[in-house]
Amino acid sequence: MMIHEITNKVPKHKARKRLGRGRASGVGKTSGRGHKGAGSRAGFKRRPAFEGGQMSLLRRLPKRGFTNYHFRKDYHIVNVALLNDRFEDGATVDLDALLEIGLVRDKTCPLKVLGHGEIKKKLAITAGKCSDSAKAKIEAAGGTITITETKKWKRDRSVPTARQRREELKNKKAEASATE
Repeated sequence: MMIHEITNKVPKHKARKRLGRGRASGVGKTSGRGHKGAGSRAGFKRRPAFEGGQMSLLRRLPKRGFTNYHFRKDYHIVNVALLNDRFEDGATVDLDALLEIGLVRDKTCPLKVLGHGEIKKKLAITAGKCSDSAKAKIEAAGGTITITETKKWKRDRSVPTARQRREELKNKKAEASATE
């Protein structure tokens, strides 16, 4: 006997359990909900992954490893072959131009140009990053590439922190009380 012969004889859908249809049905009276409590009432929702009060699986498993999810920098990636196909000779390529054509979804991330493929057109490209191979190919074709560095956030040390302001206030109060 083959598996397809077995599945032909078995019905496609299992009939749903009809609850509250008398004692003889096996799920009469409380309809499988137990006695009293919130779980027996309509509208009760148990939060996902609730395990009856025991420590949840998420908390039982060890946390290992490192992720740079919060620190990583995302880029819109475009290869030189794509730029060669989509732009005319002498065109200016930046995020706005790529957005018009539809190669980039939005302007949230900076542009990164990679060197896959060939480029034969002279293009003026403005990007956040560029690979060495892409830069070599663009310059060999007679084009130019301008890298716009994204500014990294740095603390302004000239502005006092909250702790420094508190200490200054303490010192002023101490000086004022000493002079009195």
